[in-house]
Amino acid sequence: MSPGGGGSLSPMSPAPSDVGGYLDGLADDARPIVHAVLDAVRAGLPGAEERFRYGMPAVMLDGRYALHVGGWKKHVGLYPVAPLPEALEREVAPYRAAKDTVKFDYAKPVPYDLITRIAAELRAQRVAATSV
Repeated sequence: MSPGGGGSLSPMSPAPSDVGGYLDGLADDARPIVHAVLDAVRAGLPGAEERFRYGMPAVMLDGRYALHVGGWKKHVGLYPVAPLPEALEREVAPYRAAKDTVKFDYAKPVPYDLITRIAAELRAQRVAATSV
């Protein structure tokens, strides 16, 4: 399995080299969800630069990587998602898969507004850290 594809890519498919190729290579049921997750991330990080890193889409803030989005066989993941303020972390907790990982199963409704708020909070944390 290729990184980010998580089994969604055909074993004979060449590894994608950009975000468009990555999305095109996802399974039909995963593609619109991963695309919508990327849109939600973009909404929370307006003006951020998008790149392809570690075999998946990555969004950059001020020249540094902020968030990666990976479409897998049964879920889409956000990486890394540092600890968030308590109220937001309580909302994220059901989706927290590991210390810095948040994942959303394709079989359940994806809370796109929560993803936008996560991205916006990560921006706020980055701004706060650089203004110290």
